[in-house]
Amino acid sequence: MSNDELIPPASSPSNPAAPSDPAEELTLEQARLALRKVKDPDLGLNIVDLGLVYDVRLEGVDVEVDMSLTSPGCPSGPEIMGDAERVLKTLPGVGTVTINLVWSPFWTPDRIEPRVRAYMGL
Repeated sequence: MSNDELIPPASSPSNPAAPSDPAEELTLEQARLALRKVKDPDLGLNIVDLGLVYDVRLEGVDVEVDMSLTSPGCPSGPEIMGDAERVLKTLPGVGTVTINLVWSPFWTPDRIEPRVRAYMGL
């Protein structure tokens, strides 16, 4: 009998302390929490609370985000989208990250989280 036969595989039920596959652990909640680290540099608020993130989808280990900006001419757009891609790529097990810039529906301040709107006096 070889040593390989004596060592249970990492995913074996007889080895519950073995780490699980990080890709299996990735959740939408983790992706959204990561996106909260991305701030609009002009407003200093995160893009989730600002309502700029419209949808987050997981396809296996790949993450796809639909997001908008406060205006089509937003000078911080490339920075915000790049930051979103970077924070998602830091999550364990993430494969490809795709950030889609969408304009429908058009972003309005009504998309801002109510508690943040109240903080901003809107």
